Amino acid sequence: MKKLLTILGITATSFAYSQGMFMLNNYSPHDYHGNLMAINLSGCVPAVINNDPATIIVPANSHMGNSLAWKIDNYRDQFSNSLYPITSWLVTLGPSPATVRQWNNPSLMPGGVIANNTKWVTSKFAMYYAGTGNKVFGFNTNLGDATPNTCVTSVDYFSTPDGSAEWFTITTGTETTTYLQIYP
Repeated sequence: MKKLLTILGITATSFAYSQGMFMLNNYSPHDYHGNLMAINLSGCVPAVINNDPATIIVPANSHMGNSLAWKIDNYRDQFSNSLYPITSWLVTLGPSPATVRQWNNPSLMPGGVIANNTKWVTSKFAMYYAGTGNKVFGFNTNLGDATPNTCVTSVDYFSTPDGSAEWFTITTGTETTTYLQIYP
């Protein structure tokens, strides 16, 4: 019985720290240009950020309603399931320099060490006028989990005259989804 309880406890703990799904809904008339970071909130490492492409572009009006949202199920499956795939991730494990890991690296797979020990925490982004290289002045920030921690500093809501953005997480049973919503 003790072994069963121990196994259940470890499993529950791994779900509490596993990355979960990420969903970006861009309802705005502007293009999102940014990156996404996941970390372990207990010690800040491992830390994972998109490497290739270094900047993700999610076009204006790309959301769940029209099936154009940026959705990441996990580091591995996003490569074949996402409309905006990431081919490699920059992984930091400690004070040594970060290393580049391909999307199919075993540590990034569901159940892998890094996948089980990171959560989506922030996105550094800037909004651009759709289809151009022209930034929307002032519509940029680090948006993410605003829970105080020593690893990242983000706000979970940001507003400008050109639009607003919010970050939130919903947990249903053992499923956790983190949302970044951008509005006009």
